[in-house]
Amino acid sequence: ATISQAGPLYRVVDSRLSISCNVSGFASNSARKEFEFRVKKPALPIEINIISTDDPSFSYAVYARRVRSKEITLTHVSPNSVVFEIQRLEKSDEGEYECFVINSESVYDGVYRAKTTVKVLDNSLTVSSPGSTSLSYNEGETLTLTCQASSNTVQHTHLSLAWYVHKNGEDGARPIISLDRDFTLSPGQGFAGRHQAGLIRLDKIGAATYNLKMAKLGLSDQGRIYCQAQEWVQDPDRSWYCIAQTDVAPTTLSLVVNILAQPTTLQEGQELLLSCSIQSQALEESFFSVAWLRGGVELARIGPTGILSVGPEYSARVKEGELRAARTAAGDYSLILQPVRTEDQGEYICRAWPQDRGQDGGFTEGAAHDSSSKRVKSGLSLQMQNNVSVNESDTLKLTCKVHGAQGQLSVTWQHKAAATPTAAFASVVSLNQEGVMEKAAELKSRKVKATRAAADTFILELDEVTPSDSGVYQCAVSEWKINSKISQSRTANVTVAPTESFVNVKLISRNNIVSVGETVELICRIRGLNVPATLTWSLQRDASTLDNILTQYSDGSISWSGEQHRYQLKVEVKEYQALHYLIINGVSHREAGRYQCGVSVFLDNVHKKLPPSNPLAVNVQNPVSKLLLTSTSARTSNINTDIEITCSVALSSSASSCYAVTWLLRQPGENKTIISSDRDALLTYGSQLELSYKQRIGMKRTVGPTFVLGIRQAQISDKGSYICEVVEWLQDPQRDWYQLSSASRTIELTLIEPGKAQSLVATEGDEVEFRCNIISDASSPSLFYKVSWLYAEYGSSIANALVELDHTGLLRYPENQGLRGLQERLRLSRPTQSSFYLGIHRAHEGDSGMYKCKIEQYQLDHKAHWQQKASESESCALLNSSTARRLMTSCPSDACPLKVQSDCYTVFNHKCQLFVSKMQNGHFSNGTAMFPFLMVMMLVFMVLCIFSNLFPCLAFFFFFCSIV
Repeated sequence: ATISQAGPLYRVVDSRLSISCNVSGFASNSARKEFEFRVKKPALPIEINIISTDDPSFSYAVYARRVRSKEITLTHVSPNSVVFEIQRLEKSDEGEYECFVINSESVYDGVYRAKTTVKVLDNSLTVSSPGSTSLSYNEGETLTLTCQASSNTVQHTHLSLAWYVHKNGEDGARPIISLDRDFTLSPGQGFAGRHQAGLIRLDKIGAATYNLKMAKLGLSDQGRIYCQAQEWVQDPDRSWYCIAQTDVAPTTLSLVVNILAQPTTLQEGQELLLSCSIQSQALEESFFSVAWLRGGVELARIGPTGILSVGPEYSARVKEGELRAARTAAGDYSLILQPVRTEDQGEYICRAWPQDRGQDGGFTEGAAHDSSSKRVKSGLSLQMQNNVSVNESDTLKLTCKVHGAQGQLSVTWQHKAAATPTAAFASVVSLNQEGVMEKAAELKSRKVKATRAAADTFILELDEVTPSDSGVYQCAVSEWKINSKISQSRTANVTVAPTESFVNVKLISRNNIVSVGETVELICRIRGLNVPATLTWSLQRDASTLDNILTQYSDGSISWSGEQHRYQLKVEVKEYQALHYLIINGVSHREAGRYQCGVSVFLDNVHKKLPPSNPLAVNVQNPVSKLLLTSTSARTSNINTDIEITCSVALSSSASSCYAVTWLLRQPGENKTIISSDRDALLTYGSQLELSYKQRIGMKRTVGPTFVLGIRQAQISDKGSYICEVVEWLQDPQRDWYQLSSASRTIELTLIEPGKAQSLVATEGDEVEFRCNIISDASSPSLFYKVSWLYAEYGSSIANALVELDHTGLLRYPENQGLRGLQERLRLSRPTQSSFYLGIHRAHEGDSGMYKCKIEQYQLDHKAHWQQKASESESCALLNSSTARRLMTSCPSDACPLKVQSDCYTVFNHKCQLFVSKMQNGHFSNGTAMFPFLMVMMLVFMVLCIFSNLFPCLAFFFFFCSIV
C-alpha cells in the first residue's frame, strides 16, 4: 500500500512545500524502494514528470532546471519512505501530485500510487511598524513600539506575532515576547522575570495592531528590535503549517557610532585624521571604550578612563610620534597618522563599548557597536586575484589592475617559493615605464613575459609551469611623477598542481575472460591530461617481471616489443579524456596475464612517469570440448583368434583436431595401460606389459578417425574391460598445441574356449540363462535355423529334448512327464538372428545336469524343399549348491561348417565356485570321521595324476569334490 500526505494542502507563493510518501507490503521491508513524483495541473490535465529517485533524466523540461538546482528534491528518509520538497513554490505549481513507487518484484499486489492536491495562494500577509527606525533612550526609560499585521487569504488561517531583539555581536535574534496562533502569550528566554513583574507587555489592540511595551530599559536592551508575523493553516491531518512569514524593518535602539576620515585619498607622507563620534543619551555621565580598526586589526584603543593602548604592529610608530589618539570632547575621539604610509590604506571602522561603572569603581563592558566603514586609499591602488590554481605544464596567467594612477607606470613581477615564506621576493620579469621588458637571469631559458594589455592592466604569463613554480607572486607597480614616485604592491598565492594529482589513468575491458582464438579489447582511459604523452603497454605473465609490449610515443611513432601482427591500436579523443585501445586478435595462452598501461610526459626537459594504471588480468581459457566417441559396448570372441576393438570419433571440436589415444585394460584387482599414441601418432607400450604380450598387441588409425586396437591370437587372460581414452589437441593462433578435456569409451571383451563345455554353479531359486550364439556363416538371408535344447540328468548319458524352435518358427515342447516341471519354468528367446537364449525361472536342485544347445541349418532348394546344410551343438552343466556336484562334458571334436558357442549365466551375480560345502541340517558335517577316507582318496588322486593322462585326473578330481 502507498500512502502520501493527505490533501488538499494550502500553501502560498514562495513558501516551502513538503509531501511525505510511504509504502508498505513488499516482501523485503529493508530493501530500498524507488519513488517517482508527477503532477497533473488544472489547466493541463496530463501527468508531468517531476523527479525520480531512480532515474536522473526522469524530469520533464519544465521542471528539469529546478531539479538540477536542488530547488526540487526527493529524499529517502527510510527504505520505504521519501519526502518530496519544493523550496520556493510558484503559482504554476498548483495541481494534483502523485507519488508512485516502482514495483521491483515479480507480482503486483496492492496500490503503488497515492495522490495529494496542492493549492497555491498569493501571499497576502502584510506587516508594518510606524515610527522611527533609530531610537535613543536613557537607562530606566520606557520603550513603546507598534506593529500592525493582517492577511487577506481566502482560506481560514491564524496569525502569530513575536517581537525580537538582535544584539550587536550575536549571531541570531532572541525573542522578547510572542503571541502564538492560539493566542497564548509567551516571554522569551531572559525576559520571563521582567514579564512576570509587568515590565514587558504585548497587547493586541483591534484586529491587526500589536503593541510592545518595555519599561526600565537597560544597556542590555540595546540592539535591533523588530516584529515578525506568521500565517498558519491547518492541514487535513489536523496539524498546523506555517505558510507565510514576514518581518518588519528593525528599529535600532543603541549607541550611534560614526567615523570620519580626512582626507580619504592620500599620498605618502601626508596626515590621516580619523574622527570617531558617539551619539547617545547622557553622554556626560556615560563611559565608553573606543577603538580604531583597519581590515579587522585593532590599531589603538582608548579606555573608559582615557588610557591609550595600541596593537603590536603600531607600538613603534607611537614611540616615533607617528600615531596619536585622544578624547577631544564628550563622545568625540580622534586618531592621527603622520606621515601616512602606503600600507596604511584600507577599510577603517570605529568600535565603541558602553561601560557600566560599579560601586567598587570597576567597569563592566557592554555590547560592541561598530560604525560604518570608511575606505582610505592612496592615489594608487592595485587589484589582483588572491588565490590562483594551475595545472602542471599549463600557462600561469596573472592579471594586475591599477586604479587612480595619473603618471607613468612601471611593473615588477616577483616570486618567492611556498616552502620559504619568510624569504625575500626574487624578481621574475619587469616592464619599465617605456615598455621595455627585462627577464631575470635565472629565467632566461623559460617562456615568461610581462605585457600591458591596457593602460590600467598588467599581465604576467609563465608557460609550462611546474610544482616548483608554486608560491607567492607579487605585482609591484610604481607611479612616476616629477621628483616623486609612489609604489603599490599586491600578492597572489599560486598553487601548481602536479600532473599525477589531476591525471587519472585507468585500464578497463569489456571482455577480459575469453577462449583461445577470440578477440580481447583493452581500453586505457586517460583523463585530465592536456599535453602530448607517451603510452606504454606492458604484460606480466605468471610471477615474472613486467614485459613491455609496445610504446606509442607522443609524435605518433610506435616501438614494438612483442609480435606486431598480434595487436592493433586505436585512439579516441573525447572531451576531458583520451581512450587508447589495445586489440588482441586471436588470443592464445601466451597473451594471458596482467596488463597495465603507463603514461609519461616530457616536462621541464625531463621525462616524467605518471603512476601506472590498475593491473587488469586477462584470462584465456580453452574452449569447451565437443569430442564424442562411439564404439560397441561389448565384444565376444574365441581364444586363439585375432581380435580388433574399435573406437571412433563421432563429433570433434575442430576439423583440424589431432588426437592422443590411450588403451587401458581393467581386470579384477588390476588396471594397466596397454598402448598409447600421442597426437603425432607415436606409439608407446605400457610399462607393465611383458614382451610376449607386446608382440601380440598393435594399434592403428583409420578414416573417421577410428582407433583400432588389435590383439593377435587372443588368450583367455586377455578378457576384461578395454577403455579407449582420447584427448583432443588443437593449435592456437600462435600455432602452440593445447589439449581439451578427454573422452573415453569402455568395451567389454569376453573370450571363450570353443570345444570345451561351459560349467555353471547356481543356488536354488536363482534365475539361470543359457546363451547359444552362431559365430560364423549366419548372415545369409537364405539360411534358416532350428534350435533344440536337450537335457541329461546327472549321471545319465541319455539326453532328452526340452524344447525345440524349428526353422519355420514352430515352437514345440516334447512330451516327457519327468521334465514337465522343468519345461513349465523355461523361457525361450531369440534376441538376434544368430542368438538363442534359454532361461530357467527359479532353478531347483533337480535341474542339475547337462544342457545342450543343438543348431541345425536349413535352406530351400530349387524345388522348394528344405535341405539341412549343417549342424552343431554346445553343452553347459548346471550345478545346484545344495548338491555341490559338477559334471564336465566336451563338445564333439569333429569339424563343422557351422560354429556355435554356448555361455551359462545366472541373473544374480553369483560366482561359480569350484568347491561348495555340503550342508546338513544347517551345519557343516563333522570332518573327523571322514578324515581316513579323505586321506585314501587324496592318495588315489595323486597316483592318477602322476601315472595317467589329464582327463582321468580331472574326472576323479570332480568326483572327489562331489563326495566332499
